[in-house]
Parts: sequence; C-alpha cells; structure tokens
Amino acid sequence: MSHNPKILVFKHMSCQNPGIFRDYASNRKVQFEEIDLYRGDSIPDIRNFDALWVMGGSMDVWQEDDFPWLKQEKVAIREAHDRGMPFFGICLGHQLLADALGGAATPSKQVEIGAFPIQPTSEGAEHGLLDGIPLNVRWANVHTVEVTTPPENATILAKSHACSNHAMAVGHHAYSVQFHPEVCKFTMSGWLSIPGIVPKIIDLLGEQGFHEFIQTIEINRTHTEKAAARLFDNWLSLVF
Repeated sequence: MSHNPKILVFKHMSCQNPGIFRDYASNRKVQFEEIDLYRGDSIPDIRNFDALWVMGGSMDVWQEDDFPWLKQEKVAIREAHDRGMPFFGICLGHQLLADALGGAATPSKQVEIGAFPIQPTSEGAEHGLLDGIPLNVRWANVHTVEVTTPPENATILAKSHACSNHAMAVGHHAYSVQFHPEVCKFTMSGWLSIPGIVPKIIDLLGEQGFHEFIQTIEINRTHTEKAAARLFDNWLSLVF
C-alpha cells in the first residue's frame, strides 16, 4: 500500500457502520469518510476517493419507492465498478453490489440470524480474501434476503448451511460478504435500537432464541474481531 487510502462509506442507518474496521483503518492509516444516505446525506464525487464501502441496513434492494436514494446509490456503485474502484460490501452492501451489476437478491428460503461459520468454495479456498481466516469462526448474521443471482464475472468465495453466496468477488477489485465482520462491542446495542427489530427477531426465533442470538454474537466477538483484522488486511492487499 503505497499511500494512505481514503475510503467513501455508504451507510443506511447510523448503527450499520464500519464498527471494528474503524479501529483497524486508523491503525493502518486508512481514512473512512462516512455518509448516511438514510439521513439524507448527498453522494459526493466518487472520483475524490480511492475506494467505496457499502454497509448493511434493514431496507431491501428493491424498496426504491420507500427509499428513493437507493437508485442513486446503485448508480454510484455501477460507476465505481466501471472505474475499477476498490469496493467492499457487507450484508445489504453485498446485495446491492449484485443488484446494481445485473444480479439479484431475493428473500431467503432459510433466514440466518445468529453466529454461524462459513465454508469456502473451491475458488474461495484458493483466494486471497479468505487467506488465513480460520474455518471455525462463527460470524454474526442477521439477514432474511440473500444474493440468488450473482452478477456477471462474479466468483462465489464462500457459502453456509443456509446461504449459497456468503462472499463473492466481482472482477479483481470488488468484494462483498453477506455476514457481518464489522461487529464490535457497540454493534449489538445499535442493532437492537432499530425500530421493530426486536419483535421481528423474536417472531422468527422465539424469546429463548432471541437471547441466545445476543449471547452467541458476544461470545464469538473476540474471534470475529481477530478474523476481521485479517479480512481487512487481505482486502487491502488485493486492491492496493
């Protein structure tokens, strides 16, 4: 990495942010400039940045009538891709990358809410993005939608027991994951403050399952934070 990259971050709500990656970016002299599209922030000229990150959110890729800024966001993602701009997407960001580039994200047949391991595909096992990341890491997941049609030139790098596309590469500069590697000590309280999220999870998992969800994310956080540091370094090495 020959310079200090400046990364534009699209947020869709304040609690869906780079999390632990903020610490890792600071330590590696990488600058995040975060904008919140849900709050009404305008998308700046992406040519002034070295990379684009797109975070998670409780909205869905097809809800353009409810969240009109999704249209402009997809345009920006396509522009970034056409320019060969380094990209990283998480959860909704993973789904938006697929949707913006001609793929599709649809409701999951089996939702994933909790902490689960991912399994590299044959391509993923040889790919630099997942290099050095232990197979037993149980990543945080909160999704009821998944990428069912990857975009052109995509390579699926990982899957899980319930989701066939947990990580993908699109060309040699764009990467995304369905799971949440950004989880830090502040993440859970932010997630649980999202209006309607607690009853929705309880409806899906039950009361006991809801409490187990919180506990398993926290129990695994030390391991996921360490793995996320490796994931960040792998991404930086691939794109800069």
